Amino acid sequence: MTVANVDESEIRLQKKHYTNLKYFFEDMEEMKERFVRLLLGEDMTGHGRGVSSALALSNAITNLAASVFGKQNKLVPVPEDRKRKWRKEIDWLLSVTDYIVEFVPSQQIGKDGSNMEIMVTQQRRDLLMNIPALKKLDAMLIDCLDNFKDQKEFWYVPEDADESIEKWWIPRVKLPPGGLSDESRKWIQHQKDTCNQVLKASMAINAQVLSEMEIPEIYIDTLPKNGKTSLGDSIYKSITDDCFDPGQFLSTIDMSSEQSIMDLKNKIEASIVIWKRKMNYKDLKSSWSSTISSEKREVFEERAETILLLVKQQFPALAQSSLDVSKIEHNKDVGQSILESFSRVLESLANTVMRLIEDVLKADEVAQDPSLGMNKRNQSMDAMSPSPLSVRTLGHLMDRGTPVHSPRGILLLSDSKGWGVDQGELMETNGESSPSLKIKHVKILTKAKMSYIEKLEAYGLRSPTARH
Repeated sequence: MTVANVDESEIRLQKKHYTNLKYFFEDMEEMKERFVRLLLGEDMTGHGRGVSSALALSNAITNLAASVFGKQNKLVPVPEDRKRKWRKEIDWLLSVTDYIVEFVPSQQIGKDGSNMEIMVTQQRRDLLMNIPALKKLDAMLIDCLDNFKDQKEFWYVPEDADESIEKWWIPRVKLPPGGLSDESRKWIQHQKDTCNQVLKASMAINAQVLSEMEIPEIYIDTLPKNGKTSLGDSIYKSITDDCFDPGQFLSTIDMSSEQSIMDLKNKIEASIVIWKRKMNYKDLKSSWSSTISSEKREVFEERAETILLLVKQQFPALAQSSLDVSKIEHNKDVGQSILESFSRVLESLANTVMRLIEDVLKADEVAQDPSLGMNKRNQSMDAMSPSPLSVRTLGHLMDRGTPVHSPRGILLLSDSKGWGVDQGELMETNGESSPSLKIKHVKILTKAKMSYIEKLEAYGLRSPTARH
């Protein structure tokens, strides 16, 4: 090798090193600026009007997910620049949890060979368990989208190709005559199953974190003093009746609009909080005490939780309830805020990917049997369900320049226009299609407290997307 070649190689290495250092320092400056804004609660004016650090981090994760995944409306890999942005900035935000620690006992061997127990610091248990799990779910979702890079058996028609069709703004899936090959169909189904596992796991983590968040006093102050006032006479009578069937109960409730479902969800959650507080205050003379026995109240609470679980499973794209929003907004635990927001954006992305995969599988069914396409067109669900503003894509809001700075802006990434209710799950009432739900009878468990996943298994419920 000549001296000239050596000099050129050295120069290239120095340039590469200089470029890497340049990017490193640029990232450092960007990270410093980001954390300054977070420490100031997103208020750079110096007036002290910022939000808490916990809410600032929650908003930061939500907005980051919106900017990266908000336009994910096709089964294609996430662009490399957006993928790098996501990995870099989510690592910054998650790094905060490395310093949320607790003391745990540990064994230390002294110089003389003796054992002694000392206390050492370790990442808080909930973070130690869930952060690695969420990172794994995140990688699985990204890999799932990357797997569609080389597929050639379906493609997308541009959004504005035909404005005469329903939902013309969403890219439509096109397949060759006859649909997918058997091999591709099995492969896509496998991707769906993988994504479904991610969705269930992220939902379980999110539900668990929200359940552990402290209920803000500001929310409690808005509650009536008894569950009957919160629920109304009709719902309260159904829940407290000697014979209770949650499926029959839901079939009598108006669930034709987002507002009515959210109203039911808010009432049920409020009643659960009221009954739990009454049980806590049963030995005290206070405005929360009651003459109803704690055993009956516990049964009422379990029934209400069953209804709430069924509603959440049937309508996974619902926005946060008033209780959830209040918890997120007033939570001061930084670790819980990070877990909640990270699991929520992964749940939203998994829901979006599931919907995109189902679009392909439905198009495959139509390609195999064109008559199905005509039937689906005639049985459109849009007439029964509104266009829910609370489940519009974050990407759509970001495109319009709408900032997401509060829990009320925490929306799902899915661009679902309907409620995810299959035609097979609608009952015929008086000869007309009704959005009443056919929900199997479930056994009411009143003693053992179960986790989110255990409740799904005990009640015989399917995963949120297995219905489709």
